[in-house]
Amino acid sequence: MHLQNKVAIITGAASGFGEATSKLFAKQGAKIVAVDFDFEKVQKVVDEINNNGGEAIATKADVSNAQDVKAFVDLAIKEYNQLDIIYNNAGIFIPGTAEEITEDQWDKVINVDLKSVFLGTKYALPHLKKTKGVIINTASAGGIIGFPQAVAYGAAKGGVISLTKATAVDYAADGIRANAICPGTGETGLTKEVLADENMQAGFLQPIPMKKFAQPDDIAKAALYLASDLSSYVTGTALPVDGGWTMS
Repeated sequence: MHLQNKVAIITGAASGFGEATSKLFAKQGAKIVAVDFDFEKVQKVVDEINNNGGEAIATKADVSNAQDVKAFVDLAIKEYNQLDIIYNNAGIFIPGTAEEITEDQWDKVINVDLKSVFLGTKYALPHLKKTKGVIINTASAGGIIGFPQAVAYGAAKGGVISLTKATAVDYAADGIRANAICPGTGETGLTKEVLADENMQAGFLQPIPMKKFAQPDDIAKAALYLASDLSSYVTGTALPVDGGWTMS
């Protein structure tokens, strides 16, 4: 098992990429602190992990709130006495062009999708220094190239990529690796409303050479690679997992 005796915090763990990654990391031997704003749903994920022989605890948090973030990092240390991996995965998507999106909507996307990554990184770092740990952040293909109706989301995810690279440079000497995953459009709760529109679905599918959307397990496998010694010489990368969308 690639993550035996490791402790991992995973945000946005109640569904989608975070749920799939929580389950895969647990199968690979990690103890999981599963974080989400929806406690009932994240507890179900944790119950499934524990019922299948894994070890996990659930906690509710607003990932854009510094006190909440510090609290779930402290919880990991209290319960497991170490922290090896933080996967800052939680995010939201509010569609809109620069003219359409409101200032409040802009602020919400930036806070949940970008500020939360900063906060998770900030409060995890003192503990990751002790274990020479790993930071993984969910960015997006939309942080590499532009796509329609995503001005706030694209700005936030581009910021995640830059934050990840800066962190990798700042903490390489501490033995800490920081990488981002850049999923293409995934079939998750985050995109359910957008992909329900046939025109939007066709628009998102058209530029993907593999002609299919990312599945949660596709991203979980990439996260496992970045979390484990399989990627021991990889830091500061923004790894596209997008069916070839951003290759050109």
